[in-house]
Amino acid sequence: MPETKQEHRRAIIRDMRIGDYDSVVALWEAAGLPYRPRGRDTRGEIERQMGEPTAVYLVAEMGGELVGAVLGTHDGRKGWVNRLAVYPAFRRRGLAGELLAEAERRFASLGIGIFTCLVEDWNVDSKLFFEKSGYQPFSGITYYTKKLRPDV
Repeated sequence: MPETKQEHRRAIIRDMRIGDYDSVVALWEAAGLPYRPRGRDTRGEIERQMGEPTAVYLVAEMGGELVGAVLGTHDGRKGWVNRLAVYPAFRRRGLAGELLAEAERRFASLGIGIFTCLVEDWNVDSKLFFEKSGYQPFSGITYYTKKLRPDV
């Protein structure tokens, strides 16, 4: 994990590169986010996803160290914010908001004006963050999923 002594610097937000993969996985682990290391979150799958025109995969750096990331995608109608994470030692400094704003800006530049996310019930901090960021909870939908394999 990066040292916190660099807190006075502003974050640089840039496109994720496949060379960031190990740092992003370490970030997910530090943030307590579940991921599928033998499924959709393998290095090969992430690299494939990054090559899709629907991907908005961003990282935040401070002092050359990765401190945050967001994986965003869109379906041409809605921008989906996925896996937004910031190292615990760097939270409450506006980094998550900067990552979210850049993902939203990129979606908007594609003509997409609806931004969405799915937050698991246990993730209270994320729920509060998105509500403070102007997102409204929507209780009128039941989320269904079907997996070809349990590890995807």
